[in-house]
This record gives sequence, structure tokens and C-alpha cells, in this order.
Amino acid sequence: MLILAAPPVDFVENPFPHYDALLREAPVCAQPDGSFLLSRHADLSAIYRDVDLYKSDKKAAFAPKFGTGSPLFEHHTTSLVFNDPPLHTRVRRIMTSALTPKALRRMEPGLIATVDALLEALPQSCDLIEDFAASIPIQVIGNLLDVPMDERGPLRDWSLAILGALEPTLTEAQLSRGHQAVTAFKTYLQDLIDRRRAAPGDPETDVLTRLIQGDDSGQLSEIELIQNCIFILNAGHETTTNLIGNGLALLHDHPAQREKLISDPSLIDGAIEEVLRFRSPNQFGNRETAQDVSLGGHEIPKGTNLHLCIGAANRDPVVFDDPQRFDITRQPNRHLAFAGGPHVCVGLTLARMEGRIAVARFLRRFPDYAITRRVQGGRIRFRGYASLHAQV
Repeated sequence: MLILAAPPVDFVENPFPHYDALLREAPVCAQPDGSFLLSRHADLSAIYRDVDLYKSDKKAAFAPKFGTGSPLFEHHTTSLVFNDPPLHTRVRRIMTSALTPKALRRMEPGLIATVDALLEALPQSCDLIEDFAASIPIQVIGNLLDVPMDERGPLRDWSLAILGALEPTLTEAQLSRGHQAVTAFKTYLQDLIDRRRAAPGDPETDVLTRLIQGDDSGQLSEIELIQNCIFILNAGHETTTNLIGNGLALLHDHPAQREKLISDPSLIDGAIEEVLRFRSPNQFGNRETAQDVSLGGHEIPKGTNLHLCIGAANRDPVVFDDPQRFDITRQPNRHLAFAGGPHVCVGLTLARMEGRIAVARFLRRFPDYAITRRVQGGRIRFRGYASLHAQV
């Protein structure tokens, strides 16, 4: 039985055999703290769609973890992902209105220019994470919020510290870094918001101006505004970095698939979907039961925390033929990398665009790259590399 609070020593390095065991032996797996770990694709799909039986609000779960009133508690209980209607509906509507297909089309030339500039500057011996993958979402989200270029330096470290606090267990040092990051980020954003109110941007392209203005249903409170700006950066940063880094690592490790994609660049969309399935940047989601439910022969009471194992569900053999095979032409590919239902990732189209452009243009310029050393990111919830040293 997999216990998230104390996983096997090899779990961070390679969780996939443990996922396979969960699917075979305990798809609804009780945890010592009373929570449950779920791994079946069908269960996760149903839970994501059912907002009556399962809720996203995490105040009860986060209070003992972060401390009520703490910076991390305030952030993670105010941001979009851990909220239910009406706050979720209101914030999501405003965000969605700023990420229209028209707005994304306007962003594409700038994204291509950013990727090409990073590729042009890559030394022959480089770190594909630090020198390439991690820089792309920081610039994209920085552009979305119109953060001045010379003020973007701390954004990545703040994001990593805040998201790191979502791991199942935390050291005091990790908790302290998370609290400090939220506090520093809030201070910076309050100043940026004050400046934007004094000199608004174009709401068609400036997401911060759009969030400040609100919509016909009203405006966000100051704390909702600040915390959801933090959420936009966090949600779009580490997961997109992981998508790009995981994609380059998987294509390196599967040379026949890499050659197939180089020979036919039109396969890039399918390649990105298979990276999302095979090595999901976000491995776990969460829900809480809003009523007593029955799952897999277990009677689960109201108020129970559910750990949704996206990484396992995306390898469920009931849904995916030969799920251990990395296949960029896989069809259909009904993965859950972006969750589902009303909480499906608001930035999924942007993330796909970033992954598609980054990987395709990298391969076109460096088709024979070789990864020489890799360091895993060390996370349970988020799967990616801390570094990918390569020769290009």
C-alpha cells in the first residue's frame, strides 16, 4: 500500500511501478490519516465532474498544515484552484475573458521570439531547465501581467517555494520559505497593482488590468486580486517548465519517436499530449467529500480528503492501450493532466501553445541534442527535472 506521508525511498525517482501496483491492487487506497488515494481514470473523471459530491475548498485540510491566518493558508484558500463557487466562478470568468483565442493568437509571435532568443543564446553545454524551459513561462506570465523585465528575477523562486508547500509532508525550512515567499510576492504585487491603477494597460492584452477592472458581475477584492495574480504565475510556471523539460527528456530517451517527430513536425500536437499523459507535470490533485460516498467498496464519510493520482490515472490500462508505451501518435488520448470538469485548467490552451512552440523549435534547431546528466525535481505532487544537462 502506498502511503503518501511516508512513500517508499524510490518513489520520487520512479513512482510509476507504484502507480501500476495501485491500479492493480488498491485503486481506492486508505491512508493512515483517514484520507484516500485514488488512481482509476474513471473515478478521477467522475470526481472532477461532480461538484455536488466533491468540493475543492481546502480550508479544513490546510488549517492544520499551514496555520489559520498564515501567509500560505491565505494564499492557498483564496486562489482559484482551491475554491468552489461563487468565488471560483467569478474569478475563473474574469481570467477566461482575458485568455481568449484572440488574445492567445496575439501572444504567439512574442512567444516564438522569446523561444528563438533563448535558443540562440544556448551554449553548447547547457542546462535545458535553467537555460531554456524555466525561462519560457516566466516570460510568458510576466508578459500577461505586464511585469517590467527588470522586476522578474524573484518570480521563479517565489513560485517554487509556494508550490513546494503543497507537498504531502514539509520540513520547517520548507514551510518558512513558503510563508516568506507569499509575503514578499504580496508586497511586490500590491505595488505593481497600485502602479497599474495609476496607468492602466490595454485590458485586451494585459491580464492584470483586466483583473483589476473585473467584469459585469463586479470586481475582485484586494486580497482576491493579489492572491489570484500569484496563482496565475504559480499555475503557469512550474507545470509548463515541467512539460517542456519532460518532453525533451522523453524524446531523447525514445529516439524512434524523436526521429518520427523530426521527420513529420505536424505530429507536434500529439507529441505534447503524450508527454502530458506519460509524464504529467502535475501528478496529484485533491478533493474533499461534501457528502458520504461509496468508492471501490469503501464507505467514505463526508469531509474526507481525497488524493487524486493523475499520474496513475493517465496510465490506466482500462483507458489507454499499452499505457507504458510512449507513443506520440496515440489516439485517442483522454489524459487528465489538466484535471477536468468545472476546474479544468484555465490556462490549458496557453500551456499547450508554450509546449508546442518550445519543443518544436528546439528540435528544429538542435535535432541531435544529447542529455548527459539529469537531476529529478524531488517533488511528489509535481514531476519534472531540477536540471537537464545537455550537449546541443
